Amino acid sequence: MKLTINGETRDVDVPSETPILWTLRDVLGMTGTKFGCGKALCGACTVMLDGSPIRSCVTPISAAENKKITTIEAVSEEKAGQAIQAAWQEMAVPQCGYCQSGQIVAATALLRDNPNPSDQDIDQAMSGNICRCGTYTRIRDAIKQAAAQQQEGSK
Repeated sequence: MKLTINGETRDVDVPSETPILWTLRDVLGMTGTKFGCGKALCGACTVMLDGSPIRSCVTPISAAENKKITTIEAVSEEKAGQAIQAAWQEMAVPQCGYCQSGQIVAATALLRDNPNPSDQDIDQAMSGNICRCGTYTRIRDAIKQAAAQQQEGSK
């Protein structure tokens, strides 16, 4: 099957029900996307499929055929992703860091689609991404900072 991952066409030979996560990690060696719960509850495995955040641990690879997968490895290619990553670093968001690839992917999708999110918008978009270290306040603050930086940059 042909897949488009981070702008590159890749051929993979896996059963159609193989989760996207395991295709990325085990077949293609792209280990930025993490395994957390395996039940779409924690968000560590979040990637974008045609620009929308999805849980790659439960989404079969067949759902990605003729669509675009964006992983943490390519988030910095989007302005929103650049702003999110800069704010994440500046505000020292991660502690252990395990959930952060999923958090950053989800936050990038949010900012791309909603350049000026309210607290409620942020909470709703990020609600499925669990951080065991509890950095939710810093995550929200970093998203707000990235939004403000993007607004300033577009003036």
